[in-house]
Amino acid sequence: MIQDEWGQLSQRLLKSVGQNNFKTWIEPLNLRDIQDGIATFHVPTNFLGNYVSQNFSDAILHELRVIDTSVCRLSFAVPIQSPKHPAMQKEAAPVSKAAPASSPLNTAPLDKRFTFDNFVVGKPNELAHAAAKRVAEGGPVTFNPLFLYGGVGLGKTHLMHAIASELQTTRPDMNVLYLSAEQFMYRFVQALRVRKMMDFKEIFRSVDVLMVDDVQFIAGKDSTQEEFFHTFNALVDQNKQIILSADRAPGEIKDLEDRVKSRLQCGLVVDLHPTDYELRLGILQSKVEMQQVNYPTLQVEDGVLEFLAHRISTNVRVLEGALTRLFAFASLVGREINLELTQDCLADVLRASERKITVEEIQRKVSDHYNIRLSDMIGPKRLRSYARPRQVAMYLCKHLTSRSLPEIGRRFGGRDHTTVMHGVRRIEELKVQDGQIAEDLELLRRSLEA
Repeated sequence: MIQDEWGQLSQRLLKSVGQNNFKTWIEPLNLRDIQDGIATFHVPTNFLGNYVSQNFSDAILHELRVIDTSVCRLSFAVPIQSPKHPAMQKEAAPVSKAAPASSPLNTAPLDKRFTFDNFVVGKPNELAHAAAKRVAEGGPVTFNPLFLYGGVGLGKTHLMHAIASELQTTRPDMNVLYLSAEQFMYRFVQALRVRKMMDFKEIFRSVDVLMVDDVQFIAGKDSTQEEFFHTFNALVDQNKQIILSADRAPGEIKDLEDRVKSRLQCGLVVDLHPTDYELRLGILQSKVEMQQVNYPTLQVEDGVLEFLAHRISTNVRVLEGALTRLFAFASLVGREINLELTQDCLADVLRASERKITVEEIQRKVSDHYNIRLSDMIGPKRLRSYARPRQVAMYLCKHLTSRSLPEIGRRFGGRDHTTVMHGVRRIEELKVQDGQIAEDLELLRRSLEA
């Protein structure tokens, strides 16, 4: 059947559009017919069909021509349900290039894997998890908005999907709208183009819970920020819950208007810290149980998970992907999952995770962070305003590079290795006593490992 062929072909689009785009835009498509060179898809909403038409049509046409070389155009249609026979569908309504802004704007597709039950909680994410669980109850909360931020693969989107899924299940009476900042912007531009701004405002200001993912993407887009600001105010005034995520804290988002930053900071801002070893190990143990449903005969030998938790430290998605590959590879070649197989199978992933941080890179980052000249930090001046950043840089060089203490000393104006040792010990003492030093070290480390 044509639907089966499309199901296979659509998987190829994963590589060209990426996992998130595939889940949001490609997976909901239902290929119904190819006739006279036109491929007709059924879509859940006009908005989705219009967006796919404008952004992914070339990629889809390329794949469709594998099964029918005559395909030259795509058509997207929303099925209309018959009132007398809900199970039967009438002629589908075509999606025009300028879909009316008054068409329903549904929540973006949610990933069913992202639930609270399979979110592994550890010290780096326990506050974010607790806050997410609280707003997912659907009752009044003391913080609005909830703003989750952190680097790639630390669980922001997982928590956002978990909140939306939980609310849809336990509070079906609530109007929950989840979408990306890019989708918000696209919908806003469409409304401007077809002069349907009142419809746009009505849709977004009538929700009970508004969830916007990757909000940093509205930075620098003045008109979108303006409308987002007014939408935000209108919902807060109605005691409606807003939940946002971004890759950095509101105050660190460049080109974001001050009034928008202020609004985003008025609720609870929670950082999902980079995972520690214990949390990564817990995530791996959880994922092993899931993998063994598909591969019941495969066992993981002692030491493998500990090895992966140590070696792949910056991105949970990479960690999970490595484990998936490991199980598939072991099943295909008929071998046990031991340390030797792990190193053979994941050689490229392990190499990529060993990004070399240089002494020079650390020196530049630290001097920029403390707003001093690099020459002053490396030079002979012993003023505290230069000496403390110098010690911080030495500490980071010791822990983030493979350079020896004498080598580090030479890079800091030809200093002796005992000077480096003293600087490292001093920072180790201060990070326990001084919260600001500890915070500086964490920010610098994250920036360098990003």
